[in-house]
Amino acid sequence: MNSENHQHPALPAGWQAATPDIADVPRLCELRGALAVPWTGSRDVDADAVAAQVAGPVSWTRRQVVVRDGDGVVRAWASAHDRAAGRVVLGLDVDRKAPVPDELAAWCLGWGEAQGRELAAQRGVTSTQLDVGAYAGDDVQRGWLAAAGFAHARSWLQMSRPVRPEEAEPGVLPAPRPGVTVRPVATHDDGLPLAEDLQTVHRVLESAFEDHFNSYRESFGEFVVRLRSEPGHRWDHWWLARVADPDDPQDLGEPMGALVASALPSGASGKEGSYIEYLGADRRARGRGVATALLLAVVADAAARGRDRVGLEVDADSPTGAAALYEKWGWRTKYRTESWHRDIEL
Repeated sequence: MNSENHQHPALPAGWQAATPDIADVPRLCELRGALAVPWTGSRDVDADAVAAQVAGPVSWTRRQVVVRDGDGVVRAWASAHDRAAGRVVLGLDVDRKAPVPDELAAWCLGWGEAQGRELAAQRGVTSTQLDVGAYAGDDVQRGWLAAAGFAHARSWLQMSRPVRPEEAEPGVLPAPRPGVTVRPVATHDDGLPLAEDLQTVHRVLESAFEDHFNSYRESFGEFVVRLRSEPGHRWDHWWLARVADPDDPQDLGEPMGALVASALPSGASGKEGSYIEYLGADRRARGRGVATALLLAVVADAAARGRDRVGLEVDADSPTGAAALYEKWGWRTKYRTESWHRDIEL
């Protein structure tokens, strides 16, 4: 464990740190978009998602700060997300054109460490992991993180697949293999999902990701509240896959796969997209076509809704070969991101 306390500088004279408010959303979108464009090719930012983080349900599990210069212009935005016991995800958006960007980044990361320590203490744990993201190739952010004691831990592929309207029609996409069935989670008459199905999705995903990189156990309540707070969340974007013996008509099967998706805002085409937040298959069912069946169910659903793309993130070093599966069905990498970690002890 790295327990060293990195010192960080004071803010320049006349600069102030404060909690962001809804009036800051346009500037925060501008700041985040400018940082993204060299790596993603677009400065488009989901303003609803930023607003939800600043003053909506997403803000409930985050501590946040903005740094304003002497003229009141926001030059940095930092956040600390109480993600799970032993894990704090830090956000770092620094104006590269600010007079002192290096010192500003160091101040924000020092603030984030302090928040991480407080959150860990409230959780009753003696150590925690700080997790910060960076775009692959962004040597400026990498340098800031390395100077603050972080190390590159993993790389991620940000992938997307176009959706054709005809893929909503039966028979255009391959049917699930014999014995595999996919359905949305069941709902009550008012449209709200059955608790039993939501709990099953959580249980399947927790089991599926036990052997994955940096997996952290998350309680059912934390899982549901976190996903539900995102602007793109839709209850009818949760699916379950069951696997049964295809030769036994009495076998109803058991849940062996789950997928949670969300709605993406309109892109350059003016159409919305779908995004796969989670996709997991029980280890006992791997190789049975469960993941493929769930993937194609989302594609067909997106086509039926008039959407034009399905996005996802995958571990670039996944031992399950997930990236190859996605490529087989039309997904392509748009850009890469990285996770940088630092472990601290209280």
